[in-house]
Amino acid sequence: MAAKRSAIQRAPKTKTARATVEQAPRIDSRGFSRPPLERMLQLHREIQAGRFPNCRKLAEALEVSAKTIQRDIEFMRSRLNLPIEYDQLQFGFYYTEPVTNFPSIEVTEGEIVALFVAQKALEQYKGTSFEKPLHAAFRKITDGLRETVTFPWDDLDAVISFRGIGKTVGDVDLFETLSKAVLRSQEVVFEYKKLGGARHEGRRVQPYHLGCVENQWYLFGFDLARKQLRTFALPRMRKVQATALKFKRPADFTIAGHLGSSFGVFTGAGKHRIRIRFDAFAAQLVGERQWHASQKIRPVGKNGDEGIELTLALGSLEEVKRWVLSWGGHAHVLEPKELAVQVKAAAKAILKGIAEKY
Repeated sequence: MAAKRSAIQRAPKTKTARATVEQAPRIDSRGFSRPPLERMLQLHREIQAGRFPNCRKLAEALEVSAKTIQRDIEFMRSRLNLPIEYDQLQFGFYYTEPVTNFPSIEVTEGEIVALFVAQKALEQYKGTSFEKPLHAAFRKITDGLRETVTFPWDDLDAVISFRGIGKTVGDVDLFETLSKAVLRSQEVVFEYKKLGGARHEGRRVQPYHLGCVENQWYLFGFDLARKQLRTFALPRMRKVQATALKFKRPADFTIAGHLGSSFGVFTGAGKHRIRIRFDAFAAQLVGERQWHASQKIRPVGKNGDEGIELTLALGSLEEVKRWVLSWGGHAHVLEPKELAVQVKAAAKAILKGIAEKY
């Protein structure tokens, strides 16, 4: 078994341990550089899966140097007390005994924030030219934060996740063209099929902002032909081209201000006071979330045992109508009458469709 001996002395065999991964200084008193958690976790998964990873292959996959991977290995041996050895027959690393969990790690508050934000945001930028710059940016975010917390971390995929329903399949080229036009304040031309439209129509727009709302990307910009600020869903756009014409974005434009009275992306010019009664079953579910900045919730009955009443101030009824319908018989519109009529008509159409088929 001499062939399976590493040239570097092994640390004591300990299945779990605690290590401190600090932001500053970058190199500790024993000469170890701070290895990013994502690299260590990736290395741990590869070894645990019995794939016998080596420094060269890992360096290529993670786009770092082989020396960086070697330093990670030594850190995991000495600081995390993981029983890692190099198998000269398999040309890769392995655990000399079972390792059930990745060691508990003390990390900075910044690293936790970065991991949450990075996974959520990078999912939207996967495959675009923004992916790598964002990885680098999130690492820089952690540099200014020093507070530390401790938690057991077995597998990021097993303990933290983000899931969205109804995700759209993005066009990477289209997204990059629009994002560059927004950053450079260049007018764009494209063909657009509006919701319910029969065909695509030509548009010329000054793009102000790109936003992701409920897993859908939208372009917010000034439509030059219609002389209005409009919202465009990226999946309905085609033949997008940036022009050489520059424009100046209005100083008073903010996406928060633009969508302030919106329940989603429909802005509208109205001023609607919405009151919806939810029964006891739906009350807890509705009360657990912030649906809009204007919302007010009032318990109904003794200690709210009969439900709640939700009040909103919105500029459009379209999206809140669909939301009310999604609650079925658990929601009852109190005002405005216009919304109640629309919900009733939509419910009748649903029942009619079901009756005709069944």
